[in-house]
Amino acid sequence: MRQQPEQQAPPVQRLRIRYAKRGRLRFTSHRDFSRAFERAVFRARIPMAYSSGFNPHPRISYAGAAPTGSASEAEYLEIGLAAVLDPADVHVSLEEALPSGLDVLEVVESPGGSLADLLEGSHWWADVAAQPMEAATAVDAFLATGSVVVERMTKKGLRELDCRVPVVSLVAGPAPEGSPAGARLDLVLRHAVPSIRPDDVLSGLAQVSALAVGPAPLLTRVAQGPLDETTGEIGDPLRARA
Repeated sequence: MRQQPEQQAPPVQRLRIRYAKRGRLRFTSHRDFSRAFERAVFRARIPMAYSSGFNPHPRISYAGAAPTGSASEAEYLEIGLAAVLDPADVHVSLEEALPSGLDVLEVVESPGGSLADLLEGSHWWADVAAQPMEAATAVDAFLATGSVVVERMTKKGLRELDCRVPVVSLVAGPAPEGSPAGARLDLVLRHAVPSIRPDDVLSGLAQVSALAVGPAPLLTRVAQGPLDETTGEIGDPLRARA
């Protein structure tokens, strides 16, 4: 008879963490980041709580990870601890243990509830090769269309997705001074199922207007959190209660 696995004690504290993916580290996949984070937790000697079962693993919950290749200032996860620690101390320890470009921005105590449920929308910047006037014309055409269906290859094969419906707001302007891009698109996306990504919206813009976004547009998530449907603003999930 197979022996039952030892039951692990539940976490005594949960911490929510905001981190960034910057520079070349934006090409880190979610799987690679999760491995790097687990190594960082081990190096920092943070007393993690573990799951029960035959293969216990540290209690880390990831939520709303950005697509590989996208930079982000608003990635979130939650960890469960086996001892109560000062969030500021955990912040310092993790920042020292993670490579530059995977940067811990904030650590707070969890108020309880679901972190994932607070991530209702994202604010993105997309820096593209097109000039501002061209981009603005494309945005006007996109917003005037009720439905824009694009194709994306997924694990289950080629899927058709309506990239227009989740767009809360979309504005075109000049790229920042010194940027190799011509225009910056300011985009707020409502999180939906299936998920629509900024590159889907870029495909939709090219479809309705033949907009030339360039071979490698830079996508940066600026914020992620509760969505105010009235103003289109994204709130801070570390300041909201699930």
